[in-house]
Order: sequence, then C-alpha cells, then structure tokens
Amino acid sequence: MPRPSPTRRLLHEAVDQAARAFRHLPALAALSWRASRPLTIATVGLRLVRALIPVASLYLAKLILDGVVGLRTGLPAGGVSPDWSADPHVRHIGLLVAGEFGLAILSDLLTRATTYADAVLADRTGNAITLRLMTHAATLDLAQFEDSAVQDRLERARRQVMWRSNLVAQVLGRAQDLVTVLSLAGGVVAFAPSLVLLLVAALVPAFLNELHFNRHGYRLAFTRTADRRESDYLRYLGAGVESAKEVKLFNLSFHLTERFRTLSERMVAENAVLAARRGLWGGLFAALGTTAYYAAYALILWRTMTGALSVGDLTFLSGAFLRLRGLVEGLLLGVSQISGQAQYLDDLFGFFAIAPSMRPPEAPVPMPRPIAQGFVFEDVGFRYPDGAGWAVRHLDLTIRAGEVVALVGENGAGKTTLVKLLTRLYDPSEGRILLDGVDLRAYAVEDLRARVGVIFQDFLRLDFTAGDNIAAGRIEASGDGARIEAAAGKSLADAVIARLPGRYAQQLGRRFEDGIDLSGGEWQKIAIARAYMRDAEVLILDEPTAALDARSEYEVFRRFGDLAQGRTAVLISHRFSTVRMADRIVVIEGGRVLETGSHETLLALSGRYAELFALQAAGYR
Repeated sequence: MPRPSPTRRLLHEAVDQAARAFRHLPALAALSWRASRPLTIATVGLRLVRALIPVASLYLAKLILDGVVGLRTGLPAGGVSPDWSADPHVRHIGLLVAGEFGLAILSDLLTRATTYADAVLADRTGNAITLRLMTHAATLDLAQFEDSAVQDRLERARRQVMWRSNLVAQVLGRAQDLVTVLSLAGGVVAFAPSLVLLLVAALVPAFLNELHFNRHGYRLAFTRTADRRESDYLRYLGAGVESAKEVKLFNLSFHLTERFRTLSERMVAENAVLAARRGLWGGLFAALGTTAYYAAYALILWRTMTGALSVGDLTFLSGAFLRLRGLVEGLLLGVSQISGQAQYLDDLFGFFAIAPSMRPPEAPVPMPRPIAQGFVFEDVGFRYPDGAGWAVRHLDLTIRAGEVVALVGENGAGKTTLVKLLTRLYDPSEGRILLDGVDLRAYAVEDLRARVGVIFQDFLRLDFTAGDNIAAGRIEASGDGARIEAAAGKSLADAVIARLPGRYAQQLGRRFEDGIDLSGGEWQKIAIARAYMRDAEVLILDEPTAALDARSEYEVFRRFGDLAQGRTAVLISHRFSTVRMADRIVVIEGGRVLETGSHETLLALSGRYAELFALQAAGYR
C-alpha cells in the first residue's frame, strides 16, 4: 500500500486535530447561552449585519465611480451645469454617496455595540465557567484532591477559566468573517473566478502550518503542567507573607530564586525554539500569500486596460480582492488559532468529566434522629492513594452515643485517619463503619456531615470578617448574630473579638485592606467556634488547642466537657492532662486499637498509655 504524500498526511492530521479540538465548542456555546441569552442573540445579530456591510460599501463605491465616469463622458465642454441639483445623474450619485456615508456610520456603531456585547458576554461566561468549576470540584472526594494527577488536571482547568471565556466571541468573529468572505467571493466570482481559487491555493498551506504548530504548542504546555505548578509554588514561597519569616531566618531567598530561575529559563528556552520555528515557516507562507495577491492584482489591471472591466469594476475587484486576501488569511489563521485554543478546552471539560469515586447511595437511608447506638468500626482498613502502607488496618472500635472518647497515640498512629473515615472524607478500603447498625455508605454524605462538627489541627483561616469566619460552621445561619456570638462565647473567641476595632465585622488576615492578623491561639479559638456554631450532635476536635497556652487550653476543654453533655464527642490530643475528662480513652498504635479504658484503668494496666503518660509527666518535673 503506497504511503500518503506529506501534504495529504498533514491535511489529514489538521482535519483530525480540528475535529478533536472543536468538539467542546458546542458545550462552551451552551454555557454562554445559559450565561446570557439576550447578549448571545445580540452579538450574533450584530455580527450578521456587520458581515454584509463590506460588500455593500464596495458595490456602492463601484456604482459611484461608474456614475462619475459616465457623467464625465456625457458632459458638455463647460462641465457640470450651475443648476447641478436638477441633474438626475448628479442626484443619483449624491444618493449613492449618502448611502455609503450611512453604511460607514452604521458600521462604526455596530462595531462598538458588538465590542460591548462581547465583553459583557465574556465576563458572564467566565463567571459561569468558574461557578461550574467550583461546583464540580466540591463534588470530588478528598482522596481525589490529594492525587497529584487530579491536582494537575485541576490546575490546567483553572488556567482555562478566564483565558477561554472569550472563545465564543472569537468563533462568532470568524463566522462573521466567513459570511463577509462568501459575499465578497460571490462578487469576485462573477468577474474572475480564478482569482478566488488562486488566493485560497496560496493561503491554505499557511493554515496547515498554523495547525501544525498549534498542536506542538499544546503538547508542550500539557507536559509542563507540573513545572508550572512548581514555579507558582516557588513564586509564592519567595514573595509570600506566610513564608516570609522562615525564608528570612533560614536565608532561603537565594535558593528559591535560583531554583525558580533554572525552571523558568528552561521553559522560556523551549518556548523560544518553538516560536522561532513557527515564525520562520509562517514568514515563508505569508510571502506566498503576498505573491498571490499581486499576481491577481496585475491580472485585474490588465483586464481593465484592455476594456474587459470598467473603472468601477476595477475598484470593486481590487478592493474586494484586497479584503478577501486579508479576510481569508485572517479566517484561516483565526480558525487555526481557535483550534489551538480549543485544544485547551480538553483541560476544562476533561476536569468536568472526572466523577467522584465515592458514589452516593441510590436510595439514602434517613439519618437517625437522635443517634441511639453510635458508631462501630468493624475490621476497618484504609490506605492513602499511593501510600506506602496501611494507615489503619484491622481496626475495631465502638463509639457509643452520648459518649466522650479521647484518642491518643504517637504521630502517624492513625488517629486523624480514623476521624476522616468517621466523617466520610474517605471510605474504608476494607471493613465497614456502622452508625446505629447501618453502613455509613447507606446515608447521604451531606446529611451525615450536617450532624457533625469537626475542627482539625490544620484548620482553615478564612480572610473574611470575624463573624463570617465563625458562621462558616453553619453558613446558612450567617445572618443569625446571636448564634454567632453564642458560639464565640463557648470557644472563648468572644474575648478575642472584643479587642478587634470592628468586632464581628472586622476583616481578618492580611490579604485584604484593613485586615488584622491573629495569633495562632486566637485563630484556633475562632475555628473552634465554628464547631459550636454548627450545634452538631457529634463533636470532633482533632488537636484543636495545640497553639493555646495551658490556662486557655484547660478552659476550652472544661467548656467542651460541659457542652458535650448529651452529645457524642471525639477528642484527639497529645496532652494527657486534657484527655482525662473523657469517658473513655482509646490508645491507637500502628493503625489499631491497642488499649481502651478510663485514665485510671489504663494507668493500672502499666501499658503503652501509662508509658506515654509517664514520659510526658517527666517533662513537667
């Protein structure tokens, strides 16, 4: 079987590339339509009218010139009569000039209206895409967010949100150009059809060349996603407020800048090579297009000089061909550029295609109200994605309703993993977790989490107002000032807020103007208030007082003990002086329950708990 020629192979690749790239454009157009139907209709209608103005203007110019030439030919030796307004030929030319003037004014007005509609539509489309991105990201599981491959896909999708929001306007712009090309080509074909064929034959190679380099550009950008993430991280470390202390103390600035320099220079060099190749071949094909235009122009002049065409025809054809050359070249290159940009829509819609790994139940079981029995872990095992080993394995544990349970153990024992399993941030790899005798996976995850208040050690510091920070615990109650203040009082955050100039309306953090940053302990009190804001039936505190002084920690846990009455509570802490308040202490080691019992019972066992307690107590002597 004979091998296809290079041109045919390149054309086949171009068609295949365009088909794959353009497949997401209908979905993007649908997003624009939903973002604003009136603006979408307006921009299409405006462009359709604008597309027909060039051929109408050129045709009027042809009629004006032919009219002037005809008038000059039939004039007497004295020229135009003083009463020129009575001459029907002069009035006819005047009306044609007025019509051309009106089209020029209309074209300007339509251009400005289209620019406005495109800008607003792009903004609304960008917002619609951002909202869909945020909404879809919220459906994914924590394990997916912790997967580096999914992080790369999310990063690529985020980069496309605003960059591609005006792509619909670009597509409509090229559609407008196509209508103009067809209308002009219809006029040119009526006089000299070979001119259009000559023009297209000269410009198609430039189009294929652009498609070829678009494909290489996308491949280069795709393979550099991890490098871009690293460069963004280095930029954040080198110029971030949060990292400034350590960067200065450890003199990391030179290391970070050199690492960024090496990475960025490599990416710049790769871009430069691709740009040089693209520029060289693009210049050669542009010269070919210019040669074709002047060949056609010479043919038009020759036919005019031989009398085959009138001066008006010459004006129309030369103007139409000049515009055709620019429009066809722009259209082909524009389609090529849209094809190149549309490839990046794969990143956006590919992210939308990621389905959560934790499937919701088809018929969720109603949550028990109130919880009657509690939670039971039955031979539970879990390993993190790409984890070297099991985080927990063969774990059996019962947390009874209304019981305060403290989890203790060394770092990496599996305590936080147990809490994440309890709240269905993860599902067990082995075994099952029951709530009142029903597998957790049978409940709707939203219903489960609505009944649980959790504060992790690495809690979120929101650059919102103090009130909004607390209200995040139950955002639907953000307008309930009394509830926010009550939650602040329970966590001792009320004393922190009382010292703020704006109190609950005070902006926190340094990200925005007039923001005030808090100490680690003050932030923790704000975060703990979120758990109380939730007024949940299950309370979980995972090392929530690590940044508090001993007195504040004692007061927080004293209040926690009071507020936990009648609720199921799980407490994780390394400070044994605070876990004594629990009804039961569970020692976790190696992902399993090693010991369980009250403080006195565990000391009497002289086991792992007693050893850890003695080590900590010795540090205070």
